[in-house]
This record gives sequence, C-alpha cells and structure tokens, in this order.
Amino acid sequence: MSDWLVTQSPPVGRRPRALSPLREHLRDTFWFAPTAAMVSVFVVWLGAQALDTAIVDALRDEGDYEALDELLRFAGDAKVVVSAVGSAMMTFIGVVFSISLVAVQMASGQFTPRVVRLFVRSRITKATFAVFLATFVLTLLVLTAFDTADDPRNVTTLPLVQSILTLCMVALSLLLFVLYVNSTLRLMRISHVIARIATESFRAIASMPPPASGADTPEPGPATAWVPHEGRAGVLRDVHIARLVRVARRHGVVLRLIPRIGDFVVPGTPLLAVHGGAAPPPGALRYTTSVGVERTYHQDLGFGLRQLCDIALRALSPGINDPTTAVQALDRIVQFLAALSRQPLDVSLHRDRGGTVRLVQPVPGWTELVDLGFTEVRRCALGNPQVSRRMLAGLDDLLLLARADRREPLLRHRELLHQAIDESAPNPTDRAFALRPDRQGIG
Repeated sequence: MSDWLVTQSPPVGRRPRALSPLREHLRDTFWFAPTAAMVSVFVVWLGAQALDTAIVDALRDEGDYEALDELLRFAGDAKVVVSAVGSAMMTFIGVVFSISLVAVQMASGQFTPRVVRLFVRSRITKATFAVFLATFVLTLLVLTAFDTADDPRNVTTLPLVQSILTLCMVALSLLLFVLYVNSTLRLMRISHVIARIATESFRAIASMPPPASGADTPEPGPATAWVPHEGRAGVLRDVHIARLVRVARRHGVVLRLIPRIGDFVVPGTPLLAVHGGAAPPPGALRYTTSVGVERTYHQDLGFGLRQLCDIALRALSPGINDPTTAVQALDRIVQFLAALSRQPLDVSLHRDRGGTVRLVQPVPGWTELVDLGFTEVRRCALGNPQVSRRMLAGLDDLLLLARADRREPLLRHRELLHQAIDESAPNPTDRAFALRPDRQGIG
C-alpha cells in the first residue's frame, strides 16, 4: 500500500460521534420503534392503572361515594370515546400508510429506488407509526379496565388517568399526522430528497477519524496472515471499528480491511489482512463485520455520491428528460467534492488508546470520487446545454479549490466534455453556448 493518508471531515463544527453498527442498523429497520413504543405504552398503562386503583381506594376509604358516582358517569362517557378511538385508529393507520407507500413508490420510480431508504430512516415516519400503534394498543388495554359495577360502593377501579392518557395520545397522534404528511410531501420534492442525501453524505465524511502526522503512520510491513470472509455473500455494509481495534490491540497486530465499505464480498475471499503476527481466532472477530443486501450511508463515503449520480442519470433519461433535476444533483455533487478537495483520502487509520494504528480501512480516493461524480453524467449531458454549462462551472470551481496534484482528473473531465460537445454540436453558436459555464445551467 503506497499511500497512508487519512480522510478528514470538513470543518462543520463539533465532530459528531460515530454511530455503532447496531445503532445504525436499528435506524435502517422499521420494526424497532413501533415495537418499543407498544412495549413502553404497556408499561405506562400498568402505572396508570395502579394510579387509578389508588384513587378509587382512597375515595372509598374516605367514604366519598358522591365523587365515585360522578367518576362512574365520567367513565361511561370516556368509554364511548375510547371505543370510538380504538375502532377508528387501525383504519386510520391503514389508509394513511397505504397512501404514503404509493407516494414513496412514485418518488422511487421518478428519482431512484434508493430514496425508499430515506423513508425507512425518517424519524418522523417511525415516530408517527409508533404513536399510532401505541394509541391503538392503549385503547384496547383501557377498555379492559372499565368496571362493570354500577354501584359506587362496589367499584374497584375506574380508568380515569388511563382515559386522560388516551386522549393525550390521540392529540399527539393528530400532531404527528400533520408533521408526517408534511414530511411525506417533502420526500416527493426532488430538492429536499437531494438535500437529505447530501446531509447523510456529509455525516459520513464527518464520522471519519481525524488525520495524523506522517511520522506517526509507519508502513505495516508485509501481511503475515489473512482472514477470509465467512458467512453469506452480500454488500459489506460496515465494520465494528471499536471491536476490531480492541482485537488488534489484544493480539498485538495491525488489521487491514481488504474490501471497501460497499463492495460485494463472497465467502472465502480475503476480508482482513493481518500485519505483525498471527491471525486472531475466529471467535474474536465474530460480529465485527456486517454484510447485507444494500449499501448504507454509515462508513460508506461514496454511497451518497452514487445516489446523486443515479438521480441525475434518471433525470437525463429519454423517458423523463428533466435536465433541471440533473443540475440540482450536480449542485450537490460539486458541493460534496469541494468539501473533499483538500482533504486527505485513500485510507482511514484507526488507533487504540495509546495512539498505535490498529485498523487500516480503505476509502475512495480523489480520482475515484471525481470519476464517480462526473463520468456517467458527462456522457448523458450531450444535447443538454443546461447540464454541460453547470458541469463546466462546477469543474472550474473545483479547479480553484483543489490542490495542484488533484487537478488532473478535473482537467480530464473538462477536456472530455469539450470534445464530446464539439463532436455532437457542429453549429459553432450552439457549441459556444453549451460550453459557457453557468452555475444555474441556463439562468
């Protein structure tokens, strides 16, 4: 390995703490939040039921049967409301989320199928679904707590606090429904989708470890052992960095990840190279890597850029023909590359508490990121002067920001775009118009 450079996050204030793989995987699931909400509402219901029982017992001990009689009438009215809420909630859930899934399907067909991931990771979506289900479960539990006795002297419990809690959950459901509709409508607007992708991409940049001086990063030497991938084939989603660092420190070795995050790995192929000693036992490396069916933003520096390119390519396809959307995607591509234009790339080094490098993780280099951002879009930009003008303006901006040793891929794409337009636009006026840099495409 010739270059031991480290990825550095852009200056965005305090560097966020990297999520553990478990927390990141829970964010990619849709079942955890609703399940946790239903369990939580059951625990809250037990507490409310105990409080209601204590209130009734206190009134009976004081002999205040008039108050109990009033509470019985209140409970009768509350039962009607709770029954109505319980019968309507599941219908409400089904209608709302059926419409939402149709909207997401339309968005994925127009932009890219990867936008469904934004819907799954949306906090407001999970919160809404969780509160809706929790409200329904709460209504069922509250209905079981109503006492059938009509005589205040025979009443053992009245769901007063439980009924108030149900009404509060209904109010919260209505508030979240409004926020959810707003969030779903934003998801159908391409500018917000692109902004969300860019935000997740910058989080991946910010989660990279800080750079270190070259004197502290010696070459690891030749590999002394190899660790093959065991398990199912799939995309390498992420690695448990902290656990791998602990294993390497415990065994006095340096581990080097062979595939990059986002690569497709096959059982039996090399996963980790060991430098400086024997390979750790298989049990020590268990649950240190995660393989799935799709890429994630977590630790994957190029995934957001890949999605932006997909949106631009879909917009430039003959079936959609929306160059303005491609320009919006190029805006974020240029922004992403500008943030990395002076940052060290190629590999990421992770150290133990003593400052010793224990894990070497490959990340995309500058040339690879530039090629990913411009190659496919540049080939589809022919015949769309709006896109070619925006791309030329973006390349010019990046040439001003990039270090001297990083200008070659930018100049190469600029020259290839000039050649392609020269060949496709024989009219000198059209050619000059398509080659005029413009940050808005065509105004």
